[in-house]
Amino acid sequence: MTTDATSFADQVGQNLPFLRRYARALTGSQASGDTYAAATLEAILNDATVLDGATDTRTALFRAFHKIWESSGAQVDSDETGLLGAVQDRMENLTRGAREALLLNTIEELPVSSIAQIMDVSQDEAQHLITVARQEMAQDAPGRVMIIEDEAIIAMDLDGIVRAIGHEVTGIARTAKAAVDLGRKTKPDLVLADIHLADDSSGIDAVNTLLEDFTNLPVIFITAYPERLLTGERPEPAFLISKPYTEAQVRSAVSQALFFSSTATLTA
Repeated sequence: MTTDATSFADQVGQNLPFLRRYARALTGSQASGDTYAAATLEAILNDATVLDGATDTRTALFRAFHKIWESSGAQVDSDETGLLGAVQDRMENLTRGAREALLLNTIEELPVSSIAQIMDVSQDEAQHLITVARQEMAQDAPGRVMIIEDEAIIAMDLDGIVRAIGHEVTGIARTAKAAVDLGRKTKPDLVLADIHLADDSSGIDAVNTLLEDFTNLPVIFITAYPERLLTGERPEPAFLISKPYTEAQVRSAVSQALFFSSTATLTA
């Protein structure tokens, strides 16, 4: 792939927030995901040939990331609780590359042709990995999910998607106060949260309050402006999907979030 240096830098800058989103979902934390993203940029600066083999800037950026991810042994960070170590052990039992292919296809909405370039496999193999990942997701144990969403139609849609993949919905909250009350009452395994709520309260504030009570509560944020929470300049979510979302995105995000069990405190 060849392109003007200035325009390439601009294109990398435009795609960097979404590389961060993918890296965070893959590793389960902002810190670990952003470390991989930074290493990718450093590798590009040191040796631009890591971008070879891709047909566009976004694919090239993700391809460079995957070379680093693979060379590291697809390692997530350890932590004092040992939770991420347990996650690493569980990852060893999954089909190699399946989670990556599914996240690229659903969360990042990349076509199979691009995923094949990124992962350096054939298109048939990329499609096979996506299929395998969906099969492995279907075997996950059911969880209890709380929804924070003020728009009734969206809340009902999320409720239906969550239930359809075998999870229980503990309830739906439309305001930050209602979310905190519901969370403390039902103690969910996962929170699926909008950011801007009905009374101008914040889903982030509600989540931060709940995280004071439930330290290892995984959270997925849904927002129309994901790039605002993907800067790496402050505590930000590990799991993030964009509005308008697809059913496949919600399914994948829920599966990945339940795969991990720690979420950093966020700031609005």
